[in-house]
Amino acid sequence: MNALPARVLVVEDDEMIRELIRLNLELEGFEVFTAVDGQDCIDRVDHIAPHVVVLDVMMPRLDGWTVAEHLLARRNELACRIVLVTARAQEEDRRHGERIGVDAYMTKPFDPDALVEIVRELLEGEQE
Repeated sequence: MNALPARVLVVEDDEMIRELIRLNLELEGFEVFTAVDGQDCIDRVDHIAPHVVVLDVMMPRLDGWTVAEHLLARRNELACRIVLVTARAQEEDRRHGERIGVDAYMTKPFDPDALVEIVRELLEGEQE
Protein backbone atom coordinates (compact mmCIF):
# COMPACT_ATOMS: atom_id res chain seq x y z
CA MET A 1 0.00 0.00 0.00
CA ASN A 2 1.41 3.38 -0.99
CA ALA A 3 1.74 6.12 1.59
CA LEU A 4 -0.16 9.32 0.96
CA PRO A 5 1.93 11.99 -0.77
CA ALA A 6 3.54 14.62 1.42
CA ARG A 7 1.63 17.91 1.56
CA VAL A 8 3.50 21.09 0.65
CA LEU A 9 2.08 24.59 1.08
CA VAL A 10 3.63 27.13 -1.29
CA VAL A 11 3.23 30.72 -0.06
CA GLU A 12 4.22 33.20 -2.76
CA ASP A 13 2.57 36.44 -3.92
CA ASP A 14 4.06 36.28 -7.44
CA GLU A 15 1.69 34.05 -9.42
CA MET A 16 4.29 32.92 -11.97
CA ILE A 17 6.77 31.85 -9.28
CA ARG A 18 3.99 30.23 -7.23
CA GLU A 19 2.85 28.19 -10.23
CA LEU A 20 6.44 27.25 -11.20
CA ILE A 21 7.06 25.88 -7.70
CA ARG A 22 3.67 24.15 -7.59
CA LEU A 23 4.19 22.44 -10.94
CA ASN A 24 7.70 21.24 -10.11
CA LEU A 25 6.61 19.81 -6.76
CA GLU A 26 3.52 18.14 -8.25
CA LEU A 27 5.65 16.53 -10.96
CA GLU A 28 7.67 14.95 -8.14
CA GLY A 29 4.53 13.48 -6.58
CA PHE A 30 3.85 15.95 -3.78
CA GLU A 31 0.35 17.14 -2.95
CA VAL A 32 0.68 20.91 -3.35
CA PHE A 33 -1.48 23.69 -1.95
CA THR A 34 -0.89 27.39 -2.53
CA ALA A 35 -1.42 30.60 -0.62
CA VAL A 36 -1.14 34.08 -2.14
CA ASP A 37 0.39 35.79 0.90
CA GLY A 38 1.26 35.33 4.54
CA GLN A 39 -2.24 35.96 5.88
CA ASP A 40 -3.68 33.44 3.42
CA CYS A 41 -1.12 30.92 4.75
CA ILE A 42 -2.08 31.55 8.38
CA ASP A 43 -5.78 31.28 7.50
CA ARG A 44 -5.33 27.91 5.73
CA VAL A 45 -2.44 26.12 7.47
CA ASP A 46 -4.54 24.25 10.03
CA HIS A 47 -6.86 22.88 7.36
CA ILE A 48 -4.02 21.83 5.04
CA ALA A 49 -1.66 20.48 7.76
CA PRO A 50 1.38 20.68 5.45
CA HIS A 51 4.54 18.68 5.99
CA VAL A 52 6.59 21.47 4.39
CA VAL A 53 5.86 25.18 3.88
CA VAL A 54 7.77 26.93 1.05
CA LEU A 55 7.57 30.56 2.08
CA ASP A 56 8.45 33.79 0.30
CA VAL A 57 9.73 36.57 2.57
CA MET A 58 8.53 39.79 0.94
CA MET A 59 4.73 39.63 0.64
CA PRO A 60 1.76 41.89 1.29
CA ARG A 61 -0.35 41.68 4.47
CA LEU A 62 2.03 39.41 6.43
CA ASP A 63 5.66 38.97 5.44
CA GLY A 64 7.45 35.63 5.49
CA TRP A 65 9.43 36.41 8.65
CA THR A 66 6.20 36.94 10.61
CA VAL A 67 4.59 33.83 9.15
CA ALA A 68 7.69 31.70 9.84
CA GLU A 69 7.75 32.86 13.46
CA HIS A 70 4.03 32.09 13.80
CA LEU A 71 4.46 28.59 12.34
CA LEU A 72 7.57 27.89 14.41
CA ALA A 73 5.79 28.95 17.60
CA ARG A 74 3.24 26.23 16.78
CA ARG A 75 5.77 23.64 15.60
CA ASN A 76 4.67 21.02 18.15
CA GLU A 77 1.10 21.01 16.83
CA LEU A 78 1.79 21.79 13.15
CA ALA A 79 4.93 19.67 12.71
CA CYS A 80 5.90 21.34 9.44
CA ARG A 81 9.31 22.17 8.04
CA ILE A 82 9.91 25.67 6.61
CA VAL A 83 11.86 26.65 3.50
CA LEU A 84 12.31 30.39 2.92
CA VAL A 85 12.63 31.35 -0.75
CA THR A 86 13.51 35.00 -1.14
CA ALA A 87 15.23 37.66 -3.19
CA ARG A 88 16.84 38.83 0.07
CA ALA A 89 20.30 37.36 -0.34
CA GLN A 90 22.15 39.34 2.32
CA GLU A 91 24.01 37.32 4.93
CA GLU A 92 22.08 39.09 7.72
CA ASP A 93 18.80 37.81 6.23
CA ARG A 94 20.17 34.26 6.12
CA ARG A 95 21.33 34.57 9.75
CA HIS A 96 17.90 35.91 10.74
CA GLY A 97 16.34 32.79 9.19
CA GLU A 98 18.72 30.58 11.16
CA ARG A 99 17.99 32.50 14.38
CA ILE A 100 14.24 32.04 14.12
CA GLY A 101 14.69 28.38 13.21
CA VAL A 102 13.74 27.89 9.57
CA ASP A 103 14.90 24.60 8.07
CA ALA A 104 16.28 25.91 4.77
CA TYR A 105 16.92 29.21 2.97
CA MET A 106 17.05 29.64 -0.82
CA THR A 107 17.64 32.85 -2.70
CA LYS A 108 15.91 33.92 -5.92
CA PRO A 109 16.50 33.26 -8.67
CA PHE A 110 16.56 29.60 -7.72
CA ASP A 111 16.84 26.24 -9.45
CA PRO A 112 13.44 24.50 -9.16
CA ASP A 113 15.19 21.11 -9.06
CA ALA A 114 17.28 22.27 -6.10
CA LEU A 115 14.11 23.36 -4.29
CA VAL A 116 12.49 19.97 -4.92
CA GLU A 117 15.63 18.30 -3.55
CA ILE A 118 15.56 20.44 -0.38
CA VAL A 119 11.88 19.57 0.20
CA ARG A 120 12.65 15.88 -0.33
CA GLU A 121 15.62 15.99 2.08
CA LEU A 122 13.54 17.72 4.77
CA LEU A 123 10.82 15.08 4.44
CA GLU A 124 13.34 12.22 4.56
CA GLY A 125 14.82 13.76 7.71
CA GLU A 126 11.37 13.66 9.32
CA GLN A 127 11.07 9.92 8.69
CA GLU A 128 14.35 8.97 10.36
